[in-house]
Amino acid sequence: MTATEQSSPNDKLWFYESGGERKGGVSEDEIINIIKSGTLSQGSVVWKKGFADWMKIENTELRSHLDESMPPPLTGEYVKNTVIWVLAFGPILGYMLEYFVAGSVYSDSQYHSYLVERAVSKGEFWYITLILNIALATWDEMQLKKAGTNTNRFHGWVWLVPVYLYQRAKALKHNQAYFIVWIVCFVLILAGT
Repeated sequence: MTATEQSSPNDKLWFYESGGERKGGVSEDEIINIIKSGTLSQGSVVWKKGFADWMKIENTELRSHLDESMPPPLTGEYVKNTVIWVLAFGPILGYMLEYFVAGSVYSDSQYHSYLVERAVSKGEFWYITLILNIALATWDEMQLKKAGTNTNRFHGWVWLVPVYLYQRAKALKHNQAYFIVWIVCFVLILAGT
């Protein structure tokens, strides 16, 4: 028997990263179908026996199965970051919005100031900040998709904003500034209540 005849079927299996997890042990036909479904695109990483490390899909023989008519995603400085910076200050903006809503709800009371303070300090309108943060994260993710970024790695994290911010910065090769600003704002709000 020759060396090629002795290779096992496992030698030809492909592995890929999805959502921060290693997936696979799939045949070449299966990995091609995964590429064509859009789950894997430029920038996605794959591995098979013989590779020293994980490789970007466009640097392997699988590149011919990528949609060549599509340009690579925008990265770094080319991605609009306006929404993400508004989101970075989301805890403070949400807190201010809670005050506004509480002021509107208790506007007819003679104890207006007291009731507004009490409502906000007891977290009566906590969901406003949550909705604002999730809405901004979702809006940002939609903008990233328009820029061609594969958001599969952090798509489900929009409901947990700090994780979304961290994963977004990592995927776009940004520093963690907006993540840190959000954490600081959140801590300031907690310290103030």
